[in-house]
Amino acid sequence: MASVLTLVGYEHYEADMFFMRDGVYHYDATRIRDAHAWCQKLTREALSSGRRVVVSNTFTMLREIEPYRSMTSNLRIVEALGKWENSHDVPTEMVQRMAERWEVLATH
Repeated sequence: MASVLTLVGYEHYEADMFFMRDGVYHYDATRIRDAHAWCQKLTREALSSGRRVVVSNTFTMLREIEPYRSMTSNLRIVEALGKWENSHDVPTEMVQRMAERWEVLATH
């Protein structure tokens, strides 16, 4: 498994970390559910221990963020609406499909 980054006062988790091996990203689409379950487990454990957490995943649909919202009422969601570099070489078609299913947060 990937190492966990420590931000100032926060633990940082993201599903992509599940695919890191010796500093190299090895994505496996067949394990995406495992990656998200891993991220949720680490987040839940950290919050249960009183630690502060940052989760940075690509949540394109509101239901994808619900497991995290259900872990605590003390949260801040930042909706990143800009355009950034594709750091994992995700195919353009997949990025387009993700953009098409984007659901905007009701409140900020």
